[in-house]
Amino acid sequence: MAEQQQYYEGVGRRKEATARVRLYPGDGSVFVVNDRPLKEYFARDLDVMRLMEPLKITGMEGRFNVSVQVRGGGMTGQ
Repeated sequence: MAEQQQYYEGVGRRKEATARVRLYPGDGSVFVVNDRPLKEYFARDLDVMRLMEPLKITGMEGRFNVSVQVRGGGMTGQ
């Protein structure tokens, strides 16, 4: 039987987009959006900076690996 890993989960909505975010304890080396690396999914550096800002402000950068599932809306809404 596989060991279950603890995580923190949140859901956010904007316009027609819905995102489900899971934070796993880790070193921050993993950040995936819809099973793709963050910088592959969001190509603009400004988008990546905005996504990382909450972790930086709270001093949590490098303490969690992140998995995001986002559906609906366009890139602006997501």
